[in-house]
Amino acid sequence: MAMEVRRRVPPPHGSTAPRRQPAAGAGEGERVRVQAGDALPLPIRHTNLIFSALFAASLVYLMRRWREKIRASTPLHVVSLAEIFAICGLVASLIYLLSFFGIAFVQSVVSNSDDEEDFIIDSRHKQARAPLPPPAPAPAPCSLLGSPAAAPEKMPEEDEEIVAAVVSGKIPSYVLETRLGDCRRAAGIRREALRRITGRDMDGLPLDGFDYASILGQCCELPVGYVQLPVGVAGPLLLDGRRLYVPMATTEGCLVASTNRGCKAIAESGGASSVVLKDGMTRAPAVRFPSARRAAELKAFLEDPANFDTLAVVFNRSSRFGRLQGVKCAIAGRNLYMRFSCSTGDAMGMNMVSKGVQNVLDYLQADFPDMDVISISGNFCSDKKSAAVNWIDGRGKSVVCEAVIKEEVVKKVLKTNVQALVELNVIKNLAGSAVAGALGGFNAHASNIVAAIFIATGQDPAQNVESSQCITMLEAINDGKDLHISVTMPSIEVGTVGGGTQLASQSACLDLLGVKGANRESPGSNARLLATVVAGAVLAGELSLISAQAAGHLVRSHMKYNRSSRDMSKALAEATTDIPKKC
Repeated sequence: MAMEVRRRVPPPHGSTAPRRQPAAGAGEGERVRVQAGDALPLPIRHTNLIFSALFAASLVYLMRRWREKIRASTPLHVVSLAEIFAICGLVASLIYLLSFFGIAFVQSVVSNSDDEEDFIIDSRHKQARAPLPPPAPAPAPCSLLGSPAAAPEKMPEEDEEIVAAVVSGKIPSYVLETRLGDCRRAAGIRREALRRITGRDMDGLPLDGFDYASILGQCCELPVGYVQLPVGVAGPLLLDGRRLYVPMATTEGCLVASTNRGCKAIAESGGASSVVLKDGMTRAPAVRFPSARRAAELKAFLEDPANFDTLAVVFNRSSRFGRLQGVKCAIAGRNLYMRFSCSTGDAMGMNMVSKGVQNVLDYLQADFPDMDVISISGNFCSDKKSAAVNWIDGRGKSVVCEAVIKEEVVKKVLKTNVQALVELNVIKNLAGSAVAGALGGFNAHASNIVAAIFIATGQDPAQNVESSQCITMLEAINDGKDLHISVTMPSIEVGTVGGGTQLASQSACLDLLGVKGANRESPGSNARLLATVVAGAVLAGELSLISAQAAGHLVRSHMKYNRSSRDMSKALAEATTDIPKKC
């Protein structure tokens, strides 16, 4: 039974507090307060009396029995059936009493709004309540062109009261899911409150058709709808003997088509191959000491191979998959930055490595009591920022992917020649990026492909910053006839469990690649395969874009695939003329 304990609001002076009515007698529009005492189908005073008596009786009986055992020199651990029942009764009553009075006390301390006490929804009434009416159909074309749109359907009276309370600030918007127990209803109420506050209807932002319960507490807070993104498929990508179809969520025209062309060129040349060089997520806390000498002492301790096993035991307690790989330290004055690296199975692993690091910090505090922990992340990790440490040492999965493109494929599919591709890559991706002072940006558009795959498969889009660090190399081989192309990506941060990967759409995209969820036979292999797919798709995208630029086709391709050929002014005039017929 769902129970919700709330602080009782004292009645106004001179008035009588209303007597609590049982749920069975509640009317259709009444709200029933659900108390901790509802653990038994009895009035709350009777429930408290029963558990209090059970606690006292059990305690007195056990104390007397233990006193008799001590006098008779009988072992205390030898208990009779009656003593077992007494112990169970003592524990059960203690749990009840602590829960009832403890929660009530905490809520009386943290609650700061008497008006929130009116916002109590009985779970039984909620289940019996009729579902909300279906959303209004999309407005007709005439309403988009200026005719008045249909008024939104009226909300239930109970929801109207909650919306008004949210708008007035009496009820925080973030408590709706917890209080209502219905994530879709909470999102609808929050959206309506936002509409009234801002005066914006948000007609194009859909509300229905999404499982809001799936994001509660892990993906997004305060939802009011969801954004629709088209998902295209590039492929087949022939990579390491597998035929893969790569999902890409993007709004950039020409991107999927270009990547698809690169996949075709790779497949017709025999496919691509990849290798994972490293696999380890990092977290680097920042600590401060009274002096640089003390910081150097901890640095020496952490980097001493003799201490690694001890640190690994402490670190590895946080997870059965997280395994410490190493620690690299850097000092700035009296500040010490400790970059921990660990394996994380099929998870991207930020939470996993953070918990392990916290264990180590707690352990080090005993031997280094003057250590002041400034932050669990000191930016030496480096997460969601372009940094040389990731480019040099790697973070997540470090992958190299390569292919040999035959001369006839370069001419037939890519519409260019090997020499032009090699020359363009040197001048643009290598020299041009160096002139720009690029950090890990020695490529044509790796970020485009990485972002599209990340969004489609539920990865953290912000980690595209370091995950798209890439250097693209092109060389003429076999007497200049064929083209060798490779991409080296030292910090691809992906996972197949946790975060957005468990959402229905993203999970389906992972399933398309055959990497959905954790690999129980070989933990971590699904995430590594996904990283190679990202590198392989980047290889295809780089090959196609560089070819388009070498052949001078870039602008023409974007005008074809990234621009609407429809004359919108003419269409609008025609639609306006036809308004009487359509309406």
